[in-house]
Amino acid sequence: MSYKESSVLITGASQGIGRSIAITFAAKTLRPLLLLARNRANLEETKALCEKAGAKHVEIIACNAVSAEEVDTIKLPDGFPEPGIVINNAGSYLYKPLSSTTNSEFQNQIDVNLFTAVNTVKRFLPGMLTLNRSLIVNICSVGSLRGLADSGAYAAAKHALLGYTRSLREELKETDVAVTAINLGQTHSTSWDESDMSPERLINPSDVASLIVTLSELSERTVLEEIIIQPQHGRVPAM
Repeated sequence: MSYKESSVLITGASQGIGRSIAITFAAKTLRPLLLLARNRANLEETKALCEKAGAKHVEIIACNAVSAEEVDTIKLPDGFPEPGIVINNAGSYLYKPLSSTTNSEFQNQIDVNLFTAVNTVKRFLPGMLTLNRSLIVNICSVGSLRGLADSGAYAAAKHALLGYTRSLREELKETDVAVTAINLGQTHSTSWDESDMSPERLINPSDVASLIVTLSELSERTVLEEIIIQPQHGRVPAM
């Protein structure tokens, strides 16, 4: 199987940015889609939206990617092509200063923002290495690049994800697996549901999705290692 025949795996695809990425791949490509998240009902909704957008083959897997054991036991449906593109979008944002963040809350931020990506890459990297080209995209954050006074545990976890992504890129440089980190600023998603902030002040998730589709179409000679995306008019109050 070649890269062009491979599928796209998207974690955190049940809502928000992950759902937008899935729908955009459905509308702009012919690739089979493998959607991963914990909430099966929401995944079914994403699947229906992808099929409406034009996808011909969409499969869903309800799985808690924090658990290495659950991810290790994932089996692809019969006849479903191996993922050649893995988009680690699953994440969680804790709006809380470090002084009042509990150890369990901190651990949860590390688990969801780092280990969902680590576990998914470990499971699918062997298959990706058999292709003539493949791509891993990790959705990091501008909080990967600087401290955040109002969400320190989140920033620490995203720092770790960026460090992991940079190291993975170095490790895989002599292979045909490209690795990209997207350091994403404030993007309209379900995290803003309780805020009165206008979506017009936030990054459009469709723009993020379209960019990832473009990354997937680069030749095997090229990789965009790291990207920063920000709202045009700058950072808004956190919540």
